[in-house]
Amino acid sequence: MLDDPNRFRKLDPGGMLERIRELPQQCERAWAAVRSFALPDGYANPDGVIVLGMGGSAIGGDLAGALAGTESPGPCLVCRDYVLPAWVGPLTVVIASSYSGNTEETLSAFEEAVARGARLIAITTGGRLAARAQELGLPLLTFSYPAQPRAALGYSFIFLVGLFQKLGLLADKQHDLNEALQALACLQPTLDTVVPQVENPAKQLAASLHQHFIVVYGAGHLEPVARRWRGQFAENSKAWAAYEEWPELNHNAVVGYEHPAALRDDIAVVLLASTLYHPRVQVRVQVTADLLARQGIPHHTIQVPGESALAQMLWAIHYGDFVSYYLAMLYGADPSPVQSIVYLKERLAQF
Repeated sequence: MLDDPNRFRKLDPGGMLERIRELPQQCERAWAAVRSFALPDGYANPDGVIVLGMGGSAIGGDLAGALAGTESPGPCLVCRDYVLPAWVGPLTVVIASSYSGNTEETLSAFEEAVARGARLIAITTGGRLAARAQELGLPLLTFSYPAQPRAALGYSFIFLVGLFQKLGLLADKQHDLNEALQALACLQPTLDTVVPQVENPAKQLAASLHQHFIVVYGAGHLEPVARRWRGQFAENSKAWAAYEEWPELNHNAVVGYEHPAALRDDIAVVLLASTLYHPRVQVRVQVTADLLARQGIPHHTIQVPGESALAQMLWAIHYGDFVSYYLAMLYGADPSPVQSIVYLKERLAQF
């Protein structure tokens, strides 16, 4: 089934496969654009940064925040809400990221940031956010990439990496991005549709996850990647999934493996492992796998390669995107449309 090119053409009229393949090119274009983007005086060295966003736009903030976690002198957080945290003020940089420019939660928090006198930046393809940023004379980083918002992750993530660098929150990531692009160039040919299932690890993993409730585990810089995998399984594969993070999951979630016993055969866990994790977390990954095995719960460990956190993040994102695509094919689902979200927005518009 996963080696039939006719199935891909039939089930993917919106071209999600091409968007997945274009992740390296997205990253290159986004990096070039943000490197030449100038920020006004007074933006550098803020007391903190908060990224406003939802869904595919917000995950870029999670990833950039995790990357900055070991370098930034201040917090780098994501706000997925209509209102801002109380601590946001004139010394805070607020980055509103909305693919469409019309995300209602983001626009609401954006206006609150304006009222508080925060230092604002907007990232969007257009819409009301672009118009409002232009009206206020705010820094506006725009791009054009026709796709579902989640399929434009190369822009939403790498734009933020570049902005965080300009804000003094990250060291220069050019070398790490070069490593990441080389890693993607090596990875993609091993996962693409032309590689038969017997030789394709992404197809094999998708087949193992088919008809299972999926839980993805990650830590540190790969915790938001686990969240990304969850989102891609939901939106691309139309499949239920969840994610957990180490070491917290070892203080609660592992105790719940016992019941209900009837679910054990219907659950599959994916463990994202890394040599960049804290040494004790690396041990926890192995012990967690042992606990799953003792309970007879299907699980799969993905050892993420790479010398830098950025390279590991992009490698694991690309891997997961292919897995979610193949899982969509197994379910007979078109990976592009998100009808439940369309319905929700239509209902919200009535109130």
